[in-house]
Amino acid sequence: MSDDYELIGGQEKRDIRVVAYDVTWSARFVNERDRIVAALGAVARRVDHIGSTSVPGLAAKPIVDIDLSVPDVEDEGSYLPALERAGYHLRVRQPGHRMVRTVDRGVHVHICAEGSEWERRHLLFRDWLRHDKADREAYASLKRELATRDWPDMNAYAAAKGTLIAEITARAQEWASAVSWNPGPPHPSPGVSGANWRA
Repeated sequence: MSDDYELIGGQEKRDIRVVAYDVTWSARFVNERDRIVAALGAVARRVDHIGSTSVPGLAAKPIVDIDLSVPDVEDEGSYLPALERAGYHLRVRQPGHRMVRTVDRGVHVHICAEGSEWERRHLLFRDWLRHDKADREAYASLKRELATRDWPDMNAYAAAKGTLIAEITARAQEWASAVSWNPGPPHPSPGVSGANWRA
């Protein structure tokens, strides 16, 4: 692991379980989003459901991934203490990205800077998989196959998906250019209840 990637708590061996899409995942996102907005107020510039659980019909690990955009991800003091008080615990620290998670490890919140490439890449990947059935099915098939193997930790499993993710991302970028895709404005105005924020 590179020197600029800190895994708080060290490597963890966990069973990789890929299950059929569950409609309750979107409700879980809404609950967590509201908790994040309540904790951070205007610092939470946007909160989006990302990852496989955000794509209807896509098989996934039952872990809800959330993208939280803040003004400055390197300024941990502006958001991390409040998130910790709300029950999230820091797991990953790397330039441009932090990840906190719930105690039960069922929710991962990825923190990035508002308008960053991290934010754009994950929202585009989600929107493309929502749009394209062939890539959605290819991604699900790979995940199911990889889940049958033994992995030292979830990072090794994630790395094994890298080649296909790069291929899908390239197609997503072409689509984004063709349709003038963009992640849209923050939802809603900073500091306002998150009821209308995008899932």
